[in-house]
Amino acid sequence: MTANGGDFFRSVYAYPWDVADEGTAAFADRLRALGADTVTLAAAYHAGKFLRPHGRAGKVYFPHDGTLAFRHDPAAYGRLKPAANRLLDTFDAFAALAAEAPDFRRVAWIVACHNTRLGTACPDVTARNCFDDRYPYSLCPAQPDVQDFVVALCRDAARACVPAAIAVETPGWLPYEHGFHHEFAMMPLDDWTRLLLGLCFCDACIEGAQEAGIDAQRLQRRLAATLEDRLAAALPISAARAQDQIAADLLQASELAAFLRWRCTVVTGLVERVRSALPEEIELWVIPSVQRPSARSWLEGSDLAELARAADRLEICFYETSAEEVALDLADVRRRAGSSAVINAVLRPGWPDLAGGAETEAAVRALREEVASLAFYNYGHLPEPALARIGAGFRALEVP
Repeated sequence: MTANGGDFFRSVYAYPWDVADEGTAAFADRLRALGADTVTLAAAYHAGKFLRPHGRAGKVYFPHDGTLAFRHDPAAYGRLKPAANRLLDTFDAFAALAAEAPDFRRVAWIVACHNTRLGTACPDVTARNCFDDRYPYSLCPAQPDVQDFVVALCRDAARACVPAAIAVETPGWLPYEHGFHHEFAMMPLDDWTRLLLGLCFCDACIEGAQEAGIDAQRLQRRLAATLEDRLAAALPISAARAQDQIAADLLQASELAAFLRWRCTVVTGLVERVRSALPEEIELWVIPSVQRPSARSWLEGSDLAELARAADRLEICFYETSAEEVALDLADVRRRAGSSAVINAVLRPGWPDLAGGAETEAAVRALREEVASLAFYNYGHLPEPALARIGAGFRALEVP
């Protein structure tokens, strides 16, 4: 049990195709040897190009875009219809783990609003920037159809996967740069430019913001003019200057600050709906952002304190370059989320984090008094030396 009164999970993130490649029994044996008792398994995921250093059937894998890795109920969904991953034709990782490794708890990992397949099929529910360009990879959480889809997806995963918890990633808006196919720009992009390019002004956002007393159309026009000048000048802006410009805009442009706060209420409301739709015995964990540091979660519409109240736990990705940076981020997350927030930690025990993985144990020691669970990301991506550090990391939970 944790200090917060819940179970402590020692988890490893994994993909169904890696379980299939390794074989369920061998996969479970390896995780047991590392000290894990939980698998956080991708149940709804997006496209990618993944290097698998210890893959057996191949070293580079292309996931089937925007699909589900569990046997879903088509009748459970409204306008936005999910598709099954092709792997289910031959292998059901959730069922295999339940049958062959029943001692492991399963967490269903749901990527919610990052779905290029659905965004391409239904562009009207995607994010639309201040120039009215659509982002097909980013479903807008202010859209009613998207909210209904995310709620149905999590409820369906709870039914089909019978997990101990649902871990929801991307409950909000994706940032401008998020690994879309062959992203390209022949000018430097600073944080200020990325922020403005990442804001959504679709019909649902404009209507919702205006109901909250924000003149979103005027804000859209103003930001479009600002960005037009910025893109025309193409002048490099330092990281420090970009942060100063963001701070000045938030102080002086009251509509922008109010708009960003309103976005947080949208994401919190969606998470509250998901929590209400799940059985009480299945916990809801929220991955608020993969922005570094976690203080930037607001870029995606995540308010740590409000999400901690809406969900059962925050699943924080402490993807930092050193153990010291992990400790600093943890202190800030605790300050923002509040003393009662239940915080889980996710670490990457190798490049590009934690001095190439050398500070994994030190990072665990920095976290262990404050966190309710520890997970490592991601089984298939990690080379053998990094996999070994998972075991050392779990042992560091107990060793002074």
